[in-house]
Amino acid sequence: MDALTFLRADHESVLGMLEALDGALEGNVAQGGDLDTMVTNLIIAESQHEAIEEQWLWPAVRNALDDGDELADHGTAQEQAGKVLLQRLEDGTPGDPDYHDALQKFVAAGREHIAYEQDVVWPRLAAVLSEAELEKLGERLETAKKVSPTRPHPATPPVGMVQKTLGLGVAVADHVRDAVTGRGAHNPPDPQKH
Repeated sequence: MDALTFLRADHESVLGMLEALDGALEGNVAQGGDLDTMVTNLIIAESQHEAIEEQWLWPAVRNALDDGDELADHGTAQEQAGKVLLQRLEDGTPGDPDYHDALQKFVAAGREHIAYEQDVVWPRLAAVLSEAELEKLGERLETAKKVSPTRPHPATPPVGMVQKTLGLGVAVADHVRDAVTGRGAHNPPDPQKH
């Protein structure tokens, strides 16, 4: 699967979660689950997604586009702000005012970041990378997602090489912790190949 198709499937999953959480913000927790479970799913999905983008997407943007550094800096700044909000959710409890404030801010920021990537960055990247390059990048993203962190880690720098090295150790610790606590059962599925 090419990189943009893979990432779009991830975005669609996250947008579905954000829509369900909109109901929670209005006091109508989505059918079939409670707020805590919905937010845990969001934290896992977003943590994995942002980690693989920092490992592979943003370095590709930096290398392929003349203004790639500026685009990537903006994107990773949005992701870092999102990680801070996700950490507040990870540390909080439904019912706490800070938890609900962080959730409301993340829903808005998540939509803004997805729009930035899809409307600004991806068309530019698709215009300069070949189909084969996008396929290779997609394979890297898919492989990385299987061993990516499941928690936000806002203190980890959003630099590709740091994510590929230090991030791997953090991911292993996350997966062990998830297995011990049972949190791993909340891990959303990966996008399916078509």
